[in-house]
Amino acid sequence: MVVKIKGCYVLKPSTPTLQGSLALSEWDQVGTITHVPTIYFYKPDQTFAAQPDTIANILKDSLSRALVPFYPQAGCLRWIGGGRLELHCNDMGVPFIEAESDSKLDDFGDFSPSPEYDYLIPTVDYTLPIHELPILLVQLTRFKCGGLSLSLTISHAVVDGQSALHFISEWARLAKGEPIGVMPFLDRKAFQDRTLPAGNTLGLDHSELDHRPLLLGQSDNIEERKKKTTVAMLKLTKQQVEKLKRMANEGNDYKNSGTKRSYTRYETVAGHIWRCASKARVHRNEQPTAMGVCVDSRSRMQPPLPQGYFGNATFDVIATSLAGDLVSKPLGYASSRIKEAIEKVTNDYVLSAIDHFRNQPDLTRFQDLHALGSDQGPFYGNPNLGVVSWLTLPIYGLDFGWGKEIYMGPGPHDFDGDSLLLPSPDGDGSIVLALCLQVAHMDAFKKHFYEDII
Repeated sequence: MVVKIKGCYVLKPSTPTLQGSLALSEWDQVGTITHVPTIYFYKPDQTFAAQPDTIANILKDSLSRALVPFYPQAGCLRWIGGGRLELHCNDMGVPFIEAESDSKLDDFGDFSPSPEYDYLIPTVDYTLPIHELPILLVQLTRFKCGGLSLSLTISHAVVDGQSALHFISEWARLAKGEPIGVMPFLDRKAFQDRTLPAGNTLGLDHSELDHRPLLLGQSDNIEERKKKTTVAMLKLTKQQVEKLKRMANEGNDYKNSGTKRSYTRYETVAGHIWRCASKARVHRNEQPTAMGVCVDSRSRMQPPLPQGYFGNATFDVIATSLAGDLVSKPLGYASSRIKEAIEKVTNDYVLSAIDHFRNQPDLTRFQDLHALGSDQGPFYGNPNLGVVSWLTLPIYGLDFGWGKEIYMGPGPHDFDGDSLLLPSPDGDGSIVLALCLQVAHMDAFKKHFYEDII
């Protein structure tokens, strides 16, 4: 694919905004702190397709206006020691790239992530000091057929998926001439000023946050990090999802218990993915394995975080097992381990975990810096796995005035063990798994993923 850059503009808030430093919460500074890409493809009607400059001007004007209430997106990050960051609100601006390609939307087939996506998504130059990197970058690419793609890459140190979608949806409202629906709540003190009552730390153990299991016989994961990976998009129909739920809940007598419930769609499908990964990787029975589960704490806090809280309120909890137990026991066992990890996330657990990170002299070992070429930090590759859910997020229907997208999805990712569950855009109850595994394991995973449902 040939993509030509036609122009690059730095967009700043349309009116002056607050300047200065904004403290980040502990959740902002652990896990993934690099940029996360998403991409939308559109097929505008002839009115807009014939006026490509109109689309670009609408996007640029509305983005500048969106950056007024969402002004942290126009700033930058700064290291302040101890592996810690702060957000510097200085209206540095957002790079907006305009590009064009001779390709057509039909050339993308089913839009599965491919190396061609790299040309459609803004590149972040991580060789630069972090204070020179934008928080947000945007690229608009026009295709020969009149279609277009809009891609964004956003720093995960500033927002999680929920907040990123909040920003994007409000930007789209402004582009259509509508007022902002929910203003962002920017004060991180909503998190930082909450403390755990004295004596409430008993029994709250966060040792699983410190270390992920290694392959038996290995003292580090450096070699595993180097192995070639590949990406697959695997679909489960509504009927297959329902069959997995029945399989998982066999023997789960939740109906006759006041404390139990049936396993959720996520717990069921994530458990299936975990089991299939251990089978495909041919783990020994005694191999410890962990699965990272991303939990949104917004409604789990007491009181809940304010509406529109803009930052990171999701974090990873860890489900653990021996591979032999995952593989030999029914699917319900894997789901039970995931459910147990999720249900640990109470108000006290969140506050206790914040204290755990706050008391660390250095946060570097908790940060995923893979994109920076680092071999330190959390690793969800072999023998581990991370399964992020977008199943309940409002990821579809982003309309800037020329209709909803024909496809939305994640950008390319090449980290072993990374996976993402997306709902079908058709609303038919099916699920799509975007999965990255080592090349050596992918074919076996696909085999188990479908054969085990039969």
